[in-house]
Amino acid sequence: MARHHKLIAWEKRLKRVFDRIDDMLESKYGHLYPLHPARAGRGTTSNKAYDGLFNVGAAFTPGFGSEIGRGYIVRIRMVTLSKVPRKVRRKIEKRVVKMLRKELAREFPRRRLRVSRDGRIYKIHGDLSLGRLRS
Repeated sequence: MARHHKLIAWEKRLKRVFDRIDDMLESKYGHLYPLHPARAGRGTTSNKAYDGLFNVGAAFTPGFGSEIGRGYIVRIRMVTLSKVPRKVRRKIEKRVVKMLRKELAREFPRRRLRVSRDGRIYKIHGDLSLGRLRS
């Protein structure tokens, strides 16, 4: 099934947001835990999702059963075999949410996008329309 060109453009811009967040996380926390043995070192692949300690991104959900409804579920993954304390994970999660709000406003300046907790996850929601999207 072919994907709409505006959806492709939207997701490309969203990927840029997460790549900038990945860079900030790697700089601040990337040295704290050893990489999983099967994980490539930072900057050694063509996609930040496949190297370094962090894999941050989002996946669309129609939001059935959710208080917020449709949006993008925010995913924060640390690729290590080491145990990362809950306190550290929460600190990183809060930093990601703060950065995400800032970067979404930068990448989509005329959009009303929000990042909110939806149960145990964070979700990007708000004006997700593709009608006014510019590359």
